Amino acid sequence: MKAGPSEASSAARRYQALGLVVLAAALMSIGGLLIKLVTWHPVAIAGARSGIAVIALLVLAGRPRPTWSTAQVLGAFCYTATVLLFVIANKLTTAANAILLTFTSPIFAALLGGWFLQERVRGRDWAALTITVAAMILFFLDRLEPGNFLGNLCAIGSAVAFAGMLVSLRAQKSGSSVETFVLGGLITCFIGLPFMLRSAPGGAGWPGLIVLGVLQLALPFWLYSKALQQLTALEASLAQTVEPVLNPVWVFLATGETPGVWAVVGGITVLVTVTLRQFSDVLLRRLLHSSSK
Repeated sequence: MKAGPSEASSAARRYQALGLVVLAAALMSIGGLLIKLVTWHPVAIAGARSGIAVIALLVLAGRPRPTWSTAQVLGAFCYTATVLLFVIANKLTTAANAILLTFTSPIFAALLGGWFLQERVRGRDWAALTITVAAMILFFLDRLEPGNFLGNLCAIGSAVAFAGMLVSLRAQKSGSSVETFVLGGLITCFIGLPFMLRSAPGGAGWPGLIVLGVLQLALPFWLYSKALQQLTALEASLAQTVEPVLNPVWVFLATGETPGVWAVVGGITVLVTVTLRQFSDVLLRRLLHSSSK
């Protein structure tokens, strides 16, 4: 039996949306490399990158309409902490460690949602957290310099901050993620301004910062917002794993940087655990929906 025109059109939109999410994740994956290549203070990089991204997003999404709710403002500060700590982590530890430890944020989001939004925290959430924490410990088993150790801690802090931003977005009854992104970007730019005024960027310099702000941050965010309406949570989650897989690959090809053996084991464990946890959520919702019919 052939699919009707409406079904074919829906499938086409879905495949297009999936392609947009994969493209967005691939663009996001160049962040680790560009942060490595721009020789500047990490807070200055974060500030300039965020300022450029805000301008680009205003062009793409139009004028924001902030509500100035507590959740929105807290989300903006969580966003600021996320990007600042992520850039610092990339400067102090390997790109693989930074992105894979940050990728644990959905697990923290589930727990924070339970504490602050009274969302149900299930046994599989605690199991995923236990496995994830064990995997995090593996990152610290490699032979580390003090800077690498601090970089790993910054990456974990970035994951927790990003989880806080996700929870704040769910808590907002009105407004969109664009407003949180813009407010957080402006705060980050303001914090980074004194560091930007101290010196000029070296290495990849301003071209690298423009790519970071436009192609690696603003455009992927806009693509996600357009595509996610057409996809299931599982499809979106699986597509987003492209970023933590490709991120260390680009850095290795350009600089030869490689993570330690324990970091590789921990990274694979994190990827599998987070993906399976997302998959279990979708599967449970489908079973409940089927049983209610």
